[in-house]
Amino acid sequence: MTSPTAHSGPPGTYIRFDGWLRVVENAFNMIAAVSILALMLLAVLQIVGRNAFNWPVPGFIDITEQAMAVFAFMGIAYCQRVGGHIRMELFLGKLSGRAMWIAEVIGILGIWIVVAALIYGSWFHFERSWTIGDSSIDIGLPTWPSKLVIPVALSLLLLRLTLQLYGYWRLVRDPSAEPVAVPVLADVESVARHEIEEALGDDDASGKGQETPR
Repeated sequence: MTSPTAHSGPPGTYIRFDGWLRVVENAFNMIAAVSILALMLLAVLQIVGRNAFNWPVPGFIDITEQAMAVFAFMGIAYCQRVGGHIRMELFLGKLSGRAMWIAEVIGILGIWIVVAALIYGSWFHFERSWTIGDSSIDIGLPTWPSKLVIPVALSLLLLRLTLQLYGYWRLVRDPSAEPVAVPVLADVESVARHEIEEALGDDDASGKGQETPR
C-alpha cells in the first residue's frame, strides 16, 4: 500500500521556507567569498607597499583579524545545505532505509544542540564587546561587528539544521518519500555530475530538488 506522504509530498510551507533560506544563505556565502577576495587584494597591497615603498597598510593585522569572522562563519549554513562539510560516513554508508534516516536525525539533533549553545556564548561575547567598547590594539577598530557576525551566522545555520531535522524526520516516517532540502549519500558518479552542474550554473533555483549528494 502506498504511503499517503509519498503522494502529498512535502508541505508547501516547508518548500517555501527552504527557498527563502537559500536566498539568505547564498547572500551570506557571497559576502564571505567577497571578503576573502578583498583580503587577498589587501595582502598584495600590503606586500607591495611594504617592500617597494616602505609604506605598509595601516592596521593590516587588525583588519585581517576582523575579517576572519566573516569568511569563516558566513558561509557555514550554505556549506551545511550542500553537504560540503567533512564527516565520517563509514558507518552511515552501511545503513539504508529508515535506519539511515534515524541516524541522520540523531546526528543533526546533536549538531543543533551544540550550535544553540554556541549562539548563546557568542552573543554573550558580542554584548560584552559592545558594552565595554572593545577595540583592536593597532588602529582601534571596534571588535563588536566581527563578534556580532558569529551569532548571526550561527543562527542561520540553526535554521538550516531545523529544516533538515524536519526533512530527515519526513524520511523516517516514510522512507519511500523523495528527499527534499537535505543532503543525501551518493556514489562518486553522482557527486561528480552534481559538481559539474554547479560549475555550469545549473542549480535548482526553486529549491524543490534533492540536495547535494555527499
